[in-house]
Amino acid sequence: MHDKTHDELLSVFRRAKTVPTAVNLRELSLNPSPRRERHLQSYFTASPLTPDFMIDCLNDGWTTLRQRFPHSTTLVLTLANDPENHSRRTPFMQRLAAFTDRFQVPVELAYYPPYHSHYNPIERVWDVLEKHWNGSLLDSCQILLHFAQTMTFRARLPSVPWLKMVYQTGVRLTQKQMAQLKHRFQRLPGLAQWFVRIVPLPL
Repeated sequence: MHDKTHDELLSVFRRAKTVPTAVNLRELSLNPSPRRERHLQSYFTASPLTPDFMIDCLNDGWTTLRQRFPHSTTLVLTLANDPENHSRRTPFMQRLAAFTDRFQVPVELAYYPPYHSHYNPIERVWDVLEKHWNGSLLDSCQILLHFAQTMTFRARLPSVPWLKMVYQTGVRLTQKQMAQLKHRFQRLPGLAQWFVRIVPLPL
């Protein structure tokens, strides 16, 4: 919990699992911070990892979680600084701006520096999952999903949605679209790519 009246910490991190059959599964987990709330959602897809997939997961997750945190004033997203979701990735930032407008909640992005994402609490989830499958052969989507659905984290089973949409890679914004977005992002001086605040446009 932060001192800046943040009532909710939404930890978002992505990790890829490559299955020997060449089925490439991607996952993104939402894990709210208050310890009394023990809820985990892990999203899977067979499509390439894209900004659209990540924000679709965020939209779905926050649609469910926001009713449990009605007094939330800001969402803080902690992320690894990966190519698909870094703060200069315009499709990702465009979708995040649309997210803030839809839910009328400010979002703050806090990126882990290179080689430091192991400090992210969500890494504990991956440790539990890897111990749960215990070296089993992950040769199909069904097997990997089974392990994800039957692991326990903090004595609870996670929610494991499977997104069947086919996501397209190589999506880019025009220069005009990029210029319209730029003013939406409040970057911390000296750490502009690591800390970004996005405030919703008023309805």
